[in-house]
Amino acid sequence: MKRITYREAIREAMTEEMARDENVVLIGEDVGCYGGCFTVTSGLIERFGERQVIETPVSEEGLVGLSVGAAIMGMRPIVEIMYGDFSTLASDPLINHAAKTRFMSGGTQSVPLVYRTPMGSGTGAAAQHTQNLESLFTNIPGLTVVYPATPSDAKGLMKSAIRSNDPIIFLEHKNYGEQGLVPEGEHLIEIGKADIKRKGEDVTIITYGKALFSALIAAQTLEDDEISAEVIDLRTLRPLDTQTIFTSVQKTGKVVILHEAPLFGGFSGEIVASIVEDPTTFASLRSPVIRIGGKEMPSPFNKNLEAKLVPQGSDIVESVLSLFSLGV
Repeated sequence: MKRITYREAIREAMTEEMARDENVVLIGEDVGCYGGCFTVTSGLIERFGERQVIETPVSEEGLVGLSVGAAIMGMRPIVEIMYGDFSTLASDPLINHAAKTRFMSGGTQSVPLVYRTPMGSGTGAAAQHTQNLESLFTNIPGLTVVYPATPSDAKGLMKSAIRSNDPIIFLEHKNYGEQGLVPEGEHLIEIGKADIKRKGEDVTIITYGKALFSALIAAQTLEDDEISAEVIDLRTLRPLDTQTIFTSVQKTGKVVILHEAPLFGGFSGEIVASIVEDPTTFASLRSPVIRIGGKEMPSPFNKNLEAKLVPQGSDIVESVLSLFSLGV
């Protein structure tokens, strides 16, 4: 094990896979000499050259479209989009081609493509560079959506994503300096498996991405009130690991679901639906399910206001305490 940053873990995964298979290529804007918008790809062009690190013009639809074609022809592209907000420009080749090719070809063609992009707050980059658009992708059959929070999960899921024969939406939070212990060498994590980051008995907190760290802080604070919180990091949004969710909820009977995206139409609604549609899990609930999300507005440019846009640890603590004030 070694302690590295979230940024370094993603870079290490790509480096290992590009060295293992020359068909793994990195494609994007400024991914070469500049090293990527958040310096995740720094040093890769010096190691692998212009054949495996391909810089493109500023055209998200164009570079994703050519990557879909390359994947169909046998390459394994890793596409970097500078900000997740620009996914609106790349949505046609992703949704109408990458996601549908296996179905429309009767299984004779696949699109082994990894689409990686940062989502969310933390950089003061305002309304067009700060959104959380994961729900745009989770509704599309044929797309797998992962959103790791820790360096270890980022490396393991990235390596698994690159080896997948289907298109993967790989979402990254912007806290690229987050540090954690990561296994050296071959480290794979199965896509579609959630992870319990903290065990507890009294309430289940379900989250993903950067919101995980707020959930863990809240769980620590709740110990002062003698409340033991179990924190589930989904890691993969589609397919959703409902079994891990059901097992935890059946144990605790109380649930808080957390994400940075606005609440209305957010992914938390799908989690709630899965809980209430499972008879055993629904019967185990001892209080209403609480959802916590970002405010219903575009992100302001001011960093102090931006910080108030997304849920804080105090919001989680307050919500959990409200469950126990019901007296059930």
